[in-house]
Amino acid sequence: MQRVIYHIDVNSAFLSWSAVKLLADGWKQDLREIPAVVSGDPNDRRSIVTAKSLPAKRFGIETAEPVSMALRKCPDLVIVRGDWPWYKKCSADFIAICRTYSPVLQQFSIDECWLDMTETLGGRDPVQLATRLKDEIRNRLGFTVNVGVGSNKLLAKMASDFEKPDKVHTLWSSEVETKMWPLGVRNLLWVGKKTEERLTAYGIRTIGQLARLGTGSLTRLVGTKFAAQLHETANGRDDSPVETEYGEAKSYSAERTFSRDITDPAELDRWLFKVAVEVAHRIRRDNFRAREVSVFVKTSDFKVFSRQSQMEQATDITALILNAARAMLPSIWDGRTPLRQVGLGVGKLTHEDYFQMSLFGDERLEYYRQWDRDYDEKREMAAHSDRPIAHGKRAPLVFSYATGEEALAAAKKTVKNRPGLIMARSPLPDGTDCFKIYEGTEEIEHHIVQKADKQTAPRR
Repeated sequence: MQRVIYHIDVNSAFLSWSAVKLLADGWKQDLREIPAVVSGDPNDRRSIVTAKSLPAKRFGIETAEPVSMALRKCPDLVIVRGDWPWYKKCSADFIAICRTYSPVLQQFSIDECWLDMTETLGGRDPVQLATRLKDEIRNRLGFTVNVGVGSNKLLAKMASDFEKPDKVHTLWSSEVETKMWPLGVRNLLWVGKKTEERLTAYGIRTIGQLARLGTGSLTRLVGTKFAAQLHETANGRDDSPVETEYGEAKSYSAERTFSRDITDPAELDRWLFKVAVEVAHRIRRDNFRAREVSVFVKTSDFKVFSRQSQMEQATDITALILNAARAMLPSIWDGRTPLRQVGLGVGKLTHEDYFQMSLFGDERLEYYRQWDRDYDEKREMAAHSDRPIAHGKRAPLVFSYATGEEALAAAKKTVKNRPGLIMARSPLPDGTDCFKIYEGTEEIEHHIVQKADKQTAPRR
């Protein structure tokens, strides 16, 4: 029996939910039909745009840009403050309706979920039933959703991102080649900005090109495990179940024991930063946010001092977790007593997801979030870079370019994106300009200038 999975995603969730509430309160205009955004404090120009209407998008307004910049693009822009308690209610009502269609439900974030419909269709047409679900949410709750219908979770989620709003789209395994492969690689689930840059640097711009690329070549670019994952997803394969229950962690923590006792506050702060980065990365990886932060130190005579505090809002942002720990540190350490260990933990975990910057109204939070995204992607790449070498040396990948400038630029980009690699200019025996990339003493890539009268490897 073919699996039938739905992915339901609220269209412009925060803006739509704010619009529903304002209309109920007597507003004459629908935020979704005028240039409008959701932000933190509408009177604070430092606030960030966290959601925008389609008319606002036509003015070039972008999510995460300062409200002051958005107002320069559209002086008549309507700005409303985010309302987290109301958003939680809208989310709960939306999930409750979805659950009436199937008990096998996995909530992915505050505004999206998967349903496994395989056993509950009862011979009904999956698209017609998805349309009924979509219409019921709109008619009962006042906001619209997209429903993606597919043969696994990956394809259902990809389908829900097709044309919006208020649409039902299918992406069956048989439709991958025609509907998914023409899309850019960034549209593929789990492909972030850094991975996209690495792939497009080698001419891999569409999901179809990625799917057809041999796993050997892809391994050279992103590592063994990540290559296998990308190859599977690019070909539309995903066997993961819709998980209704989790055996979840109650807390996360990390600690560092020093090779020598330290008394320098600056040195301690560097170690505290490292453990905060580790803990925050773990909770993001497992789709958690934390409401509680704790910090402890162990002195040279093995005495332990600790303290914990509650966050105003649940968060997974490294900077906020680190700053909470920093604020508590003076209450447990005098800045002079020798320390042999420091640790940081988070607790009171939740899967609730939201744009935290809408509540804090601080444009720096988007910088912090981007830093976290970059760090997570680098960790993912590093974790999957265990490329076992077969017997004997592997032949280097060869990439050709029209000019030396292009070859040099591509080689430099490779080295920049993958620390530890070395680039050297080494013309081939026939005089062809060549920039070689080394991993240790092994040549792994050649970036060469294509000669019109010479056969070389095709450019990827």
